[in-house]
Amino acid sequence: MPENLAIEKFVFKMLLRGIGVLLLMAALLYPLDWAIWRVRVASGGGMGSVAVDMTTVADLKGGKEFIFPHGTVHVACSKSIYPQEGHNPCWWVERHREDVVHY
Repeated sequence: MPENLAIEKFVFKMLLRGIGVLLLMAALLYPLDWAIWRVRVASGGGMGSVAVDMTTVADLKGGKEFIFPHGTVHVACSKSIYPQEGHNPCWWVERHREDVVHY
């Protein structure tokens, strides 16, 4: 029985270390991503634009919905891994080309 407890402690310890390493890598990657993005912005290539379909949906009585299509809108995005200056990264916007707002 004590052997199983030792193995469980070891696995738990390694799991915590792995989570810690992942969090540390993410924390160190953000400033690096920001610095590279700022250099790209300074040279004129840090921002992009993606066409997104905008739709507003209003909930009505009886579980019905009224849909207001707004058409295609070009959304500004940052060419980076993480969101920068309030803009989502282009890789994320390209994968979410439909923007639906519910009221």
